[in-house]
Amino acid sequence: MEGALAAGAEWPAAVAVSGGADSLALLFLLAEWAVAQGQPQPVLLTVDHGLQPESQRVASELVKHATEQGLKGHVLRWAGRKPLTDIEAAAREARYRLMGAWCRKNGLRCLFVAHTLEDQAETFLMRLMRGSGVDGLAAMAPVAPFPLPACEGLRIARPLLTVHRARLRTFLVARKEAWFDDPMNADPRFTRARLRKAWPTFLELGLSADRVAAAAGHLARARLALDGAASELLARASRSEGAGAYLDALAISAAPEEIGLRALARVLMKVSGRPYRPRFDRLERLAVAIRLGKLKGGRTLHGCCIRPAPKRLACFGLQTVHVAPEAKPSRRAREGAD
Repeated sequence: MEGALAAGAEWPAAVAVSGGADSLALLFLLAEWAVAQGQPQPVLLTVDHGLQPESQRVASELVKHATEQGLKGHVLRWAGRKPLTDIEAAAREARYRLMGAWCRKNGLRCLFVAHTLEDQAETFLMRLMRGSGVDGLAAMAPVAPFPLPACEGLRIARPLLTVHRARLRTFLVARKEAWFDDPMNADPRFTRARLRKAWPTFLELGLSADRVAAAAGHLARARLALDGAASELLARASRSEGAGAYLDALAISAAPEEIGLRALARVLMKVSGRPYRPRFDRLERLAVAIRLGKLKGGRTLHGCCIRPAPKRLACFGLQTVHVAPEAKPSRRAREGAD
């Protein structure tokens, strides 16, 4: 908790609890910490996804048990029709949307989640399978902005990223606590479940969760260094003007490719107001067009219009590029996000 608070976590806070061992352990660890520090108790938030027959019962019993322990808890229900495909991602989005809305309404600015060292390693491998770059492969941060744009100002805290799942289960057994094993965690339709089943094979090859998580940590440090270099580049090669920005195309193109792409993506995000980066392949094509001077009448990406600046506004000379909000984002621009 000292590390989480130093990294920007805030208290009092809510805790996302599924009823599984990891999140239940986090709840009780935080409750013990709060008592020891004379702080307010955490608030339990659990989501009834309605995806399994017993989901409502599990959520209700979880809150009842927390109440018996002197804690406050709330069940948030995912109403409406459920998707037939990509259920895992939709359920994750629903959880964050419901819990984020509750936190905003009740004046809490931080949600604690129970991602463990194994979760860190699994996330790295899943993103590696998707061909992610440095940002995707970098470790989950102990404290990060809330993953939904509608919840700006809220934060996610992950104080268990260096803790093994087995240790949390030992803690619960010592407390004589029972937990709920979600059948989805073993459903072979989901990539994470297949990875968990494959861990014994990975271990035989010398690939432990600790080593994978360590690699993610190395990439997280590399990401920080690249972000710093991109900030330095933008400080000398960009100028904000109203809702748009002007770029020095020569400086952006002359920078190491990864740094130039990061700088360009950051400008597009700022001008469009979108919290996520453009799709890499389209960003890369735009960077090539800028480098080769082939913008011509302009291009659109990520809700922005990118074109050569008129001579009277060419603050960086003839290679000045103007980035402005697109008047009416095209379908292609709307679909240009990861």
